[in-house]
Amino acid sequence: MSEAILTTEKLTKRFRLGLRRREVRAVEDLDLCVRRGEIYGFLGPNGAGKSTTIKMLVGLVRPTSGTARLFGEPITSRRARRRLGYLPENPYFHDFLTARQLLHFHGRLCGLSAGDLADRVPRLLDLVGLTKAADLPLRRYSKGMVQRAGIAQALIADPDLVILDEPMSGLDPIGRKDVRDVIFRLKEEGKTIFFSSHILPDVEAICDRVGLLLGGRLREEGRLEDLLSAGARAVDVVAEGIPERLAAELSQRADRVLPKGSGLALTFAEEAEADRAVAALAAAGARIVSVARHRESLEDLFVRRAQETGLARPRGAERAVA
Repeated sequence: MSEAILTTEKLTKRFRLGLRRREVRAVEDLDLCVRRGEIYGFLGPNGAGKSTTIKMLVGLVRPTSGTARLFGEPITSRRARRRLGYLPENPYFHDFLTARQLLHFHGRLCGLSAGDLADRVPRLLDLVGLTKAADLPLRRYSKGMVQRAGIAQALIADPDLVILDEPMSGLDPIGRKDVRDVIFRLKEEGKTIFFSSHILPDVEAICDRVGLLLGGRLREEGRLEDLLSAGARAVDVVAEGIPERLAAELSQRADRVLPKGSGLALTFAEEAEADRAVAALAAAGARIVSVARHRESLEDLFVRRAQETGLARPRGAERAVA
């Protein structure tokens, strides 16, 4: 098992708001573990406490209680922070600067020499795909290009750990793909990436491990293959040339029946029931077009855990109260 480079123990943040100083628990008893070389997805709906957690990790917000460590040192350690790169949610840069100027500016803030920057800036611009647009002012960039420029500035000091807060939020599919590609390239270079998101398909596509934050508490953490149910959530069977009597029987046993070309599309909640239907169809001489097993997705896990914790309505509840 690889080395843990970011850990928290009982990390908690409470705010007091309004004239009555009402207490709001943003993050409660958070235990995280991010290991070297992995892509860690920090999931949660808007308002779950993801950005508050990240601000505590990078030193922008002081925890109410609990501890956090970077590379085995307290998060207040300057030596540890020098190995950290950070992109906030919705970053704002001086838009009269070019991407090249932005990187030189942030590089000098990090104490890099002109010689180091002369080598590092072109390499980072190539990494994020901005070489051709390097000398255009940022005001002419799309949001996806600004995000990529932001990732480049997070990498200017060659950090070992990169923390990205909602890097794909508000991007179109092309912009999201560009950011995913950059994250993959960072992993290939040996970086560790910790990023928050509520865009579940992106997380499912690229992460080694995930943590699910709901209501300020970590509800799940682990590898996707360990968290997601191995069994089929539903099975779709499409068949043609079904004898009328068998079609009527299967329609009673299926959870959903839809016409499909000259046949039927049957959905079964249980794999065993679907297997019996396929056997009956084959025995009756029907032509089986396809059998598709739907496994639990990250979205299914997310909704299930939100329902279990009372933070989401059960599916179908909207119809019940309409």
